[in-house]
Parts: sequence; structure tokens; C-alpha cells
Amino acid sequence: MASDAPAMTEAPGDVRGIVMNGTGGVWTVRTAGGAQHQATMRGRLKQEGADKIAVGDDVRLEEEERGGSWVIAELFPRRSRLARRAPGGSHGERVVVANIDQVIVVFALAMPEPHPRMLDRFLVIAAANDIQARIVFNKRELVSEIPAWLDEYKLAGYPIHFTSVKERIGLHALGEALHGRTSALSGPSGVGKSSLLNSIYPGLNFRVGEISESVNKGRHTTVGAALHPLPDGGFVVDTPGLREIGVWNLLASDLDDCFLEFRPFIGDCKFGDCKHAHEPGCAVRGAVAKGAIGPSRYDSYLKLLGELEEGEKETY
Repeated sequence: MASDAPAMTEAPGDVRGIVMNGTGGVWTVRTAGGAQHQATMRGRLKQEGADKIAVGDDVRLEEEERGGSWVIAELFPRRSRLARRAPGGSHGERVVVANIDQVIVVFALAMPEPHPRMLDRFLVIAAANDIQARIVFNKRELVSEIPAWLDEYKLAGYPIHFTSVKERIGLHALGEALHGRTSALSGPSGVGKSSLLNSIYPGLNFRVGEISESVNKGRHTTVGAALHPLPDGGFVVDTPGLREIGVWNLLASDLDDCFLEFRPFIGDCKFGDCKHAHEPGCAVRGAVAKGAIGPSRYDSYLKLLGELEEGEKETY
């Protein structure tokens, strides 16, 4: 659902803002007026067991009476989140980014070649976290025809943008989709994410991964994120490690709901616990046979289902 950035109010000694980025326990918080403050989490919040701060969090700041430093005094409820497994093999989670409205998955039509399985994994991550996704296929100028397999994503109901920086195709429509929303931008390297944003917003000089790479230099297990304000309203979240967020907390039995085009048929299966693999009376398989679900997407579902089931066997 499209949503504006969180509403903020400011009063003397009580400033509300959004966490833009952070490292080493120090967070950059942007207020409604555009001011940015470096802040740490108030000790009382830590003692009370409050959630760890994440990029995108809506927080209340207080200025210390002595020294003029700022502290995060309150963390407001999150409306959405992307999380990964907590480091060190623990069973908890670490929120990578909070309060995003949509995931923008960017692939190129060529150079590099798009990989449907990788795309499906991105889309499952979004669906598993109840976040809307839209797909951007960039470098339209490099292909004479749109590959037929892309029609399967239209069947699934995903908004699709075809773009070209060189020929300025689809840039206005994509800019409208970004306007007023907090969007997590992800996709493989080399597909032109930075070029797209800089073409939509000339002078932005945006570099995808710049902050996250500097924060995480030499720590490949860490997924960083950084929030960037857009000139006409909204934010883009740089999440180069979205693939690493993965589907670690997704049960195999819940995977079917993460394929949007399966949803109208799941309740019509003969068995309530149908995995849509070999069971008789499966409405999902029937929809594949009738062309209502794309065969490539169904095959992708089966492969990911096998991965999740193997992972559950290893866990238990």
C-alpha cells in the first residue's frame, strides 16, 4: 500500500525523526525540517529491552541538557520491516530496515542477463514480510523484443517497469512510483540502479551501495542499509544485501502464500496441507495446467520448497 513518510511533529525538547543510517551505536536521524542529528540510544531504553534501532525507524529525540548531544528517547511502532537472522547463530532476528512501503527489484534485460530464480527469491522475501514489490527491467535498449517469460510476472499481478537511461524510457513512470514512498531498492550489481536514480533525479549523484560498503568493509556477514531522501518527497533505502536477508524465517508450509498468483487457488485444494507438488486434487497445479500460473514460476516454487524443507530437516 502506498504511504507517505511517517508524519512528524516537533516541540521544544521533543524532536521526531527518521533514522537514516548508523554505525558503532551512533545513528543519523533526520527531522521533518531536514535537520540531521547524530544520536545514541538512551540507556533506559536498553535496560527496558527495547528493540534495537534500525534504519527507517521513526524515533523521538531529546537533547541532553549538558553538552548538547542527542539521544533516542523513544522508538515508535513499526509498520513494516525486513529482517535477517541475528549474528552468532542465535535464534533471534536483526531488523535491517523498518517502515518501508515497497521493494523495488531492479534487473537488466541484458548485460547482465536476468535470472528468473534470483528474481523470484527477491519477490518471495518481499511477500514473506508483507511488503509490496514492483519489478524494474532496465536497459530496454539492449533487446529488440521483451522475453516471453516476463508475462508470468504480469499474471502474478506485479507492477512492471521497462526502463532505459540511454533512451529515457519509463523514467517518469518509475519516478511517480517512488514519489512520497519509502522504497527499498535492490537487485544484482551492474543492472543500472544508480544510473536510473540519477537520471530520474539529476544532480542527486546517488551511488547504490556506497554507504553500506563503507560501513561493512571486510565484514561480509553484515547486511547494511542507508536511507536517502528524494528531492520531491519520499526515501530510497539502499539494501544491497537483500538477498542475504533471505527466507531464513519462512516455513515451507507458508511458501505458497508468497507466490501471489497462487493465492486465489490455495483454498480450493482437496487437502488443507497441500504442498502443490504431487497431491491429488491440487488447485494450484490445475491452474498451472490451464495457464493461470506460469510454469517457470511454478518450477521456481518447487525448487525453493525443496530448499526450505531441507533446511527444516537440518534444523530439527
